[in-house]
Amino acid sequence: QVQVIESGGGLVQAGASLRLSCAASGRAFSYYSMGWFRQAPGKEREFVAGIDWSADQTYYLESVKGRFTISRDKARNTVTLQMNSLKPEDTAVYYCAADYGLQLSRSSSSYDVWGQGTQVTVSS
Repeated sequence: QVQVIESGGGLVQAGASLRLSCAASGRAFSYYSMGWFRQAPGKEREFVAGIDWSADQTYYLESVKGRFTISRDKARNTVTLQMNSLKPEDTAVYYCAADYGLQLSRSSSSYDVWGQGTQVTVSS
């Protein structure tokens, strides 16, 4: 069973960058698709970015395309979300999640393992 722990959140000004990391434990990590989700106060949790087990396919929320980049390092069992040109509307708790599925999914219900979340706050 894979376990994941997020790190890298913080408070930044609009236009700044942050790099979120997700450290995964478990020998089967290479076979999991990985996703980043976020949840702002009073809002539903939403898919932000995902990468399949082979790292050949990535999906992004439309509003973060061109600003966020997801990548994975199988040797280090990590998934990274590089966030550039941050906006106040990116403020949320960001969660890393793992999905032992063959196809990359944008649906939170597809993901089997979740981290505790890391807070990202972008001030205007």
